[in-house]
Amino acid sequence: MRIPIVAANWKMHKTSQEAADYCRRLRELVPKDPGVELVIFPPFTALGAVRDELAGTRIKWGAQNVHPEPEGAFTGEVSLPMLLEYGISYVIVGHSERRRLFGETDDFIAAKLQAALDAGVRPILCVGETLEERRAGRAKEVVERQLSLALGGISPDKAREVVIAYEPVWAIGTGVPAHPEDAQAMAAHIRGWLRERYGDVAQEIRIQYGGSVKPDNAGDFLRLPDIDGALVGGASLDPVSFWGIASSAL
Repeated sequence: MRIPIVAANWKMHKTSQEAADYCRRLRELVPKDPGVELVIFPPFTALGAVRDELAGTRIKWGAQNVHPEPEGAFTGEVSLPMLLEYGISYVIVGHSERRRLFGETDDFIAAKLQAALDAGVRPILCVGETLEERRAGRAKEVVERQLSLALGGISPDKAREVVIAYEPVWAIGTGVPAHPEDAQAMAAHIRGWLRERYGDVAQEIRIQYGGSVKPDNAGDFLRLPDIDGALVGGASLDPVSFWGIASSAL
């Protein structure tokens, strides 16, 4: 059975103090055994505050980004050894904003994913098509290509550790989510692709939906057979809203 995973991607929001306040409130809301895996992705500067508040709970935390090299002359970048000092369990790779705004290529994303797995950190691999690609009937082709390039060298044993987040680019931050039927169709297609590559391991790999998920629509996605959680952006910035989404998976 796949345990649902609901993740809060705060993006460039919250100071360390705001992060600490959020986590204290979240601790009050979430039962000791929540029945769903919760992961918080604060900005780098708030990782210490999040760790301090969530240590000893069932709630996990991770990094929104990472450089694949362990060290070097990469101004402004952060490595896995640095992030592991903060006790991270997860890292996001391939988010559409990193692809679009910072020009990250599929090869670079693949290197990040491999580095994370080598370090014992679970990657959340984001894949998804633009509106133009969907209208052109290329959505499945685009997602297959992203999966193939990111997971090309990953063994079945390692693939178990990867979470796939399907995030249609046109639904990110727009307030207009994908239709649940479309999200399920793509998630089923992704699982079929994984089955062709990894066999029965595909049934163990969790697939999230991301894109304008809110408390009032989360249940429409989280009850679908091939969607095992959500990667939540703006609606995760309030702890009550985030737990409202996560509890929809129960």
